[in-house]
Amino acid sequence: MNGGQAKIWAIIPAAGAGSRMHSERPKQYLKIGGEYVLSHTLRRLLTHPRIDGVMVVISPGDAYWHAWQPDFPKLMGITAGGAERAHSVLNGLHALRSHEQPQDSDWVLVHDAARPCLRHEDIDRLLDEVDDLQAGGILASPVSDTIKQADDHHRITATVPREDLWRAQTPQMFGLKALTHALENALLAEVAVTDEASAIEYAGGRPKLVRGHSDNIKITLPGDLDLAAFIMRQQTENSS
Repeated sequence: MNGGQAKIWAIIPAAGAGSRMHSERPKQYLKIGGEYVLSHTLRRLLTHPRIDGVMVVISPGDAYWHAWQPDFPKLMGITAGGAERAHSVLNGLHALRSHEQPQDSDWVLVHDAARPCLRHEDIDRLLDEVDDLQAGGILASPVSDTIKQADDHHRITATVPREDLWRAQTPQMFGLKALTHALENALLAEVAVTDEASAIEYAGGRPKLVRGHSDNIKITLPGDLDLAAFIMRQQTENSS
């Protein structure tokens, strides 16, 4: 990223229900090692020295956060999410502007609440390699599995070359102004926005793919909690 006075903010969209976990509570409030998934995720971002502050976007009816009341340094506060992820991230950007009055040239990292295994070294690589405020960039990992294309009856129709295929991860990093405008325009046009990069792509940008570790998993299914706990133990052992 470019030097100068630009600051780096982070937004964590945490308004989802996580229905595939088959749990009575959202997956960000399930526990790993006695702590909420969201607590682990927050700590990974808030303890990074280059991140200036973090805004969390929660569901309007989220009773878990208000019962929890976390107190982390650099935690700027919360705001209410919207109908879809794109609405929630956009609400987070607006809350950030009202809270801190950031510059248009500042950077924003958007990170999934359910990715608690993010490494500081991957954040550093993203910050060091992305330097285009308009196009930005994302953490990603190359696809290693053989990819099959199927018809409506789940029968294989083709084997897709995997050489140029990547799995998108988060954080996804963009200029604050560029991301705000891209999300606003995509939502106005009713374009399907599955992640922040897709909004930038709709605006004509070509985000950079920055290779991250494959252990930056997203907790989606019940077994992922045990896997995340194992990854965290391995990371701790390898850093000691």
